[in-house]
Amino acid sequence: MRSRYCAFVMRNSDYLVATHHPATRDEELESDLIETIANTRWLGLEIVSRSQGGPKDKLGKVHFRASFQRSGSIHVHEEISRFKRSQGQWRYLDGKMI
Repeated sequence: MRSRYCAFVMRNSDYLVATHHPATRDEELESDLIETIANTRWLGLEIVSRSQGGPKDKLGKVHFRASFQRSGSIHVHEEISRFKRSQGQWRYLDGKMI
């Protein structure tokens, strides 16, 4: 989760695409990410909780809040993200906004 947040901050869309699980990676993913990172200034990340995601788990969940600025206004994105192992690496599967 933290590495993906850093990739948003650093505007590294290649890393974000690479760490997105292939099962939920659609054709518009990269262009959507590029648009998001171009118009967003990330201000901070708070990990609220996590579950699963241990060495023997195949799935993990992370509840987080990320603050950002867009069009002069400050917002908070709060989500419970699901990650799944793919070829031995954790990949972002999907998320539910809170």
